[in-house]
Amino acid sequence: MTEQMNESVKKASGGLGAAVLAYVLWGFFPIYFHPLLGVPAVELVSWRVVFTLPVCLAVVMATGQGAALRAAVTNPAMLGRLVLSAMAIGCNWLMYLVAIETHQVLAASLGYYINPLLNVLIGVLFLKERLNRLQWAAVILAAGGIAVLLAGALSMLGVALAMAGSFALYGLVRKFVAVPSVIGLTVETAVLFVPALAAVLHAATLPAGSALGQGGLVPWLLAGSGVVTAVPLLLFAVAARKLDLSTLGFAQFIAPTILFVLGAMLYGEPLDPARVTCFVLIWAAIGLFSYDLLRRR
Repeated sequence: MTEQMNESVKKASGGLGAAVLAYVLWGFFPIYFHPLLGVPAVELVSWRVVFTLPVCLAVVMATGQGAALRAAVTNPAMLGRLVLSAMAIGCNWLMYLVAIETHQVLAASLGYYINPLLNVLIGVLFLKERLNRLQWAAVILAAGGIAVLLAGALSMLGVALAMAGSFALYGLVRKFVAVPSVIGLTVETAVLFVPALAAVLHAATLPAGSALGQGGLVPWLLAGSGVVTAVPLLLFAVAARKLDLSTLGFAQFIAPTILFVLGAMLYGEPLDPARVTCFVLIWAAIGLFSYDLLRRR
């Protein structure tokens, strides 16, 4: 029994580390993609898909997981779930880039603040996960923060809800796909590759031409977007398999907090009392939830 408990703790600890690193990387995404503001969001997300697939295939070959990849694409039930997760993550990528290009980094922050609440709701209602009193208190504080922010930022609601809903769906589907993280991401990007390739080929026929033909850092940043995209998603897939949705949901507050600071401080987006109040309530919720995790361990 003790060995099983130690193994469970090691598994959860590894999942939490992967989740934290993934969310920190996602939080700083605007800095990477800000120089690409001149590239239309659809073309930019398409280049991300095009350059992510070779990275995933290289990892699959280097780690000797070719047989696992073939098994995934020949299993109709598994392939169907991965098609659904591919659509969800593709929508999330697109909305994230739309938020950056339209100077709505705070809207992206709001979306990622809402998402953990959706994860908790899904976990409790559909997966029979249970929260203790301190965790419920943290949920109530976080919900209060979101309510305050929604009341003062209705214009951001569309982008925020699209991001939150698509990523909640992605996390839920991936939790029930029994494939290694790199295999799942490889199949997902392969599903999106054909429409993405069509989009970049279409962009090349437009008067402005393909973004890959621009000078300066743009082509290099587009090419590097494959690695930038793959690494945090692989980390998230590992975390989603090892952590319950409630813990995973609260770890996700890391990314919107970074986005909040970037939007308000670096990019000068409006910071009104509603946003400040939400920020305080969210961090109070995170502090309470973290204290409960430490206390129980």
